[in-house]
Amino acid sequence: MDFKIDENLLNYSYFGKDRKDQHVLLASQQYTGQSSVDFEETRFVHQSLPQMKTDDVDYSTTVAGLDIQTPFFINAMTGGTKETGLINRNLGILGYLAKIPVASGSVSAAIKDPSVAETFTVIRKENPKGIVFANLGAHHDVENAKRAVDLLEANALQIHVNAPQEILMPEGDRDFSHWLTNIETLVREMEVPIIVKEVGFGMSRETVQQLASVGVKTVDISGTGGTDFAKIEDLRRPYDRYPYMHGWGQSTVISLAEAMSLSDQERPEIIASGGIKNPLDIVKALSMGAKMAGLSNHFLQMAKNDKGLEDALANVRIMKSHTKMIMTMLGAKNLEQLRQKDLVLGPSVQNWCQARGIDWQLYANRSQDRSILN
Repeated sequence: MDFKIDENLLNYSYFGKDRKDQHVLLASQQYTGQSSVDFEETRFVHQSLPQMKTDDVDYSTTVAGLDIQTPFFINAMTGGTKETGLINRNLGILGYLAKIPVASGSVSAAIKDPSVAETFTVIRKENPKGIVFANLGAHHDVENAKRAVDLLEANALQIHVNAPQEILMPEGDRDFSHWLTNIETLVREMEVPIIVKEVGFGMSRETVQQLASVGVKTVDISGTGGTDFAKIEDLRRPYDRYPYMHGWGQSTVISLAEAMSLSDQERPEIIASGGIKNPLDIVKALSMGAKMAGLSNHFLQMAKNDKGLEDALANVRIMKSHTKMIMTMLGAKNLEQLRQKDLVLGPSVQNWCQARGIDWQLYANRSQDRSILN
């Protein structure tokens, strides 16, 4: 079965149940396979003598207390309609066959309307023993959070923070005053790990510090360079448009530099997502300090029909292989060694870091000082 959306829905409805389908349609229109500028301009220092073989590579990681064999995963996307249920079914199958974690889209739709719950539970149905993350917005209370986790039998709960999206969304929230205290309550009361994530606007070191101060142990900084929800919500508006808000936020590379500028004691573990398109982007993000990398739109394009599922599985196998090949070229047997490889950040990231008082040169000379970014 193919995923099909009536493109005319953008002309007649921006409220109600069609919103998730609109998001998928507009996200698909945005997608390119091209790495973002900041990832492109971030360059490893090539060393000619790796002194290892590919079989030496162990890129397993631990995130939110979960042992994960592959350092990338299918990040939060969608659910809530018949069409998006098909996507989640295919993503669940992909996670099962490829043995990589899968995050659902926001489960709030199923909490509001139990009749659409199957469009989310299909992920766990197709992936009964794999790692699955449920997802909710930061305004949800503990009761809803427990319902979301129970619904998907989730191993962890992503709490997304998306203020720019809500502001531009015609039917979005306008009150964010309780988000941080609510996150603190969720961290304290929930029995599964909480992962706080952005939705493509990036994070500052101050935000990461705030989250750490209320007990958050895992943060997905999700920067710009991938799906732009400011643009998506603006395109859904019939009037009072915000075209100048497209591209709002920090890139994933900048967000990583921001987060990693905090001390080990201040910093939660970091997940990188947003504009990650290929194995080299993944390896760069891991080298900058991320424990794992998330991809959304990349897999969305292949999960919209059953034929694409075959392509997606082949693609994951290639991504795994290429990630190991790149780590071999760098002489990195594991992620700890990868974080010691010299990495030169691009001009725009250097300028940002200089303005923000972040020592970007540390990345370029890490192999000479084993104490940096352990």
